[in-house]
Amino acid sequence: MNKYSLSAFIGGLIFSVGLLLSGMANPEKVLGFLDIFGAWDPSLALVMGGAIAVGLPAFALAKRRKASLLGNAIQLPAKREVDRRLVLGSLAFGIGWGLAGFCPGPAIVATGAAQTGALIFTLAMFAGMWVFHWLESRKAQAA
Repeated sequence: MNKYSLSAFIGGLIFSVGLLLSGMANPEKVLGFLDIFGAWDPSLALVMGGAIAVGLPAFALAKRRKASLLGNAIQLPAKREVDRRLVLGSLAFGIGWGLAGFCPGPAIVATGAAQTGALIFTLAMFAGMWVFHWLESRKAQAA
């Protein structure tokens, strides 16, 4: 295992343990956050706030660097405008998240914990990614 794979594994392990400890791999927790007129559970907002508190300084540091700590080039998104694809993708993500109670990271963690709903969500997510890739390749061939 090279240093890049090891660092990705460690980062994924820390992320998945954090999801499990915070309860975010449990779709009931997420659906409780989305139930603003019922038994609202604000804990997801606290988890998101914690993620933002960790992410903001890391991205600020990354913007000033040319290479990562492991020597790879840092590639931050350059596109900043809100377009139709971003809005439609965000809507699809939000609808799926609201219906299933999972977003991609927690779904993969919960799939590893043998949750049937998470497995179905993860398979649907990968199918959607494949369809997107297929459509994009067809569009590129037509151009």
